[in-house]
Amino acid sequence: MKDKNADRIEVFNRDAASNRGYLYTTNTRLSSQLATRRSMEAIMRAGGFCGRSVLDVGCGDGWYTIQYWDTARPGRLVGLDAAANSIKVAKTRKGDRPIEFMVGDAHKIPYPDRSFDIVMLQSILHHDDDPLASIREAFRLGRRVLIHEPNGSNLGLKVIERISRYHREHLEKSYTRRRFVRWISQAGGVIERDAFAGFVPMFCPDWLARGMKAIEPLVEKTPLLRCVACAVYVVVAARVDPAEGESSDR
Repeated sequence: MKDKNADRIEVFNRDAASNRGYLYTTNTRLSSQLATRRSMEAIMRAGGFCGRSVLDVGCGDGWYTIQYWDTARPGRLVGLDAAANSIKVAKTRKGDRPIEFMVGDAHKIPYPDRSFDIVMLQSILHHDDDPLASIREAFRLGRRVLIHEPNGSNLGLKVIERISRYHREHLEKSYTRRRFVRWISQAGGVIERDAFAGFVPMFCPDWLARGMKAIEPLVEKTPLLRCVACAVYVVVAARVDPAEGESSDR
């Protein structure tokens, strides 16, 4: 019998083959465009990629990875994903950009310790059967880890996870900020900065997307509201050197 992780990979392989990429990066629905753009803005603001070596774990079809190369100009950029069809799409999309794309397991990445300045876990932990293992592996490889995930404190998202066919097929499960704080600590990291962002959900009607986008800045600025209403959570954490009790590059 196949395990859940194999089922997840199969679903994403099917998506990449049938859509020539993932649904949320290839469709023209306004809500998907607004949501993906806001996620990218939040990651770019937190990332500090310019001139750095970056590993994008769970890069999928490469859409985001290519945007980071074009916009932030990292010194080196590697994209890794378990779905072979997605990596095929990413390699086709990259053109002559010197981005390295490879198939691999987020729990066992074939690079030595401290190979990268930044390891990014963008929207993969809610598909992962062992999120803590992926976070630990990220800290093994990078001085800093950037995590971008759906906001597990958003009650609307919890409803969508149960009723949306797409979310159920992809075995999605979101987590709260408190859970990420605990996992990061267990993995040997300390949070440097974090933020909630976005308000427009994927795949909603255009009229609703426009209305939610209009009030998005207010939602993001209101302390209690943003914790329960924003769509995503972004956190940057640094690896702690046990001998010094502080982040490893200070």
